[in-house]
Amino acid sequence: MSQVLILGGQGRIGQSVAADLLAHTQAELILTRRTPQLSPQTNLPNQARIHYQPLDLADEQALVERIAASQLVIHCAGPFRYRDMRVLKHCIDHGVNYVDVSDDRSFTQKALQLRAAAQAAGITAVINTGVFPGISNSMVRLGVEQLDVAERIHLSYVVVGSGGAGVTVMRTTFLGLQHPFPVWIDGQWQTVKPYTARERVEFPQPYGQAAVYWFDMPEAFTLPEAFPVQTVITKFGSIPDLYNHLTWMAARFPAQLMRQPRMIEFLAKVSHQMTSVTDRVTGIGVAMRAEVRGLKQGQPACYSATFAHPHTATAAGQGTGMVAQFLITGELSNPGVWSIEQALPTPLFERGLQERQLTVEAGYCQ
Repeated sequence: MSQVLILGGQGRIGQSVAADLLAHTQAELILTRRTPQLSPQTNLPNQARIHYQPLDLADEQALVERIAASQLVIHCAGPFRYRDMRVLKHCIDHGVNYVDVSDDRSFTQKALQLRAAAQAAGITAVINTGVFPGISNSMVRLGVEQLDVAERIHLSYVVVGSGGAGVTVMRTTFLGLQHPFPVWIDGQWQTVKPYTARERVEFPQPYGQAAVYWFDMPEAFTLPEAFPVQTVITKFGSIPDLYNHLTWMAARFPAQLMRQPRMIEFLAKVSHQMTSVTDRVTGIGVAMRAEVRGLKQGQPACYSATFAHPHTATAAGQGTGMVAQFLITGELSNPGVWSIEQALPTPLFERGLQERQLTVEAGYCQ
């Protein structure tokens, strides 16, 4: 029986990943959290296959011992903006496959620099799994494969209310509003400001049209590496639209003010309190749209894929879970460090969706 170590396994995403692995594999799971807790707050089934252990990532010796005893490590202990490469490096050193739910540009760039080391060690490391990035990137790959020439990728995400996120995720969201970021437009890198260029995008029901804005995501640079396209657009928005306007305002606060930890903490806590109220009415779902434009048989063509789920954290757990499942079974093996769209073949992606009764609506568009 495979032993899977889920770092941050007692958090929202970690528990969702664990639930998926319990349903789709026979693996034994080690779920960690930074501080000891006598009664873990989980509602997971199959408790006989779960072990709860305290593990502080700063405790190097304990971390190495846990990794060395595992067949797969799933890193869910964000926020990744503040994480270094020690977990991935230890996995490489001990020949252990690796998956994470990272969503930060700098973390992703540093992880990809370890590709040669992972190849030499013979381990497969898949980063940016989850729902966005994650399922969204595989939707893009599906679209690219339908065209003879892919030229333009437009990815849009919308989260309802908090999406189930806690204060930590909201804190990193506001931190991400501070700096312009590079994007791949018309075959060259350009700089855009976060939460600009508002546009309305059609998402699956029950969400319908919703507003999205430029937002810094790692797929903004991993997709141009994976596919020879000229443009990649990544945009994000919230439902209800009130939260978009509040975030737009926060993105325009004076830079000196937004660099103050107290200000970030204030915004994060206020946002969390607001969404904790509205979540009861709106829900905490997610919807995504991936549109790829290019050429098919010499003619302009467009292919789109859409996805919606009523619970964002559950969808993220399923996206990560399918990658972990195929690593455990040996059906996914490609030594190196890869973004999800580089690592997961479309047939496996489609099978993972089917086994989880998830639906991606896809087809040619105008």
